[in-house]
Amino acid sequence: MSSRQIAPELLAIIVCPADHGELALTPRGAESELVCGTCRLAYPVRDGIPVLLVDEARSSD
Repeated sequence: MSSRQIAPELLAIIVCPADHGELALTPRGAESELVCGTCRLAYPVRDGIPVLLVDEARSSD
């Protein structure tokens, strides 16, 4: 696994901090992001580390 990937075990347990919805990993340019399936907030993944702060999220709509 490269240093920019998130471990599947981690993806299985983390949830959206805003509404506790399920997060899906999606590519976005050179980095990836985690998008909530319910509130549609997108959280950045920087150097393989999810930044799960609502202030850092963007609307994916």
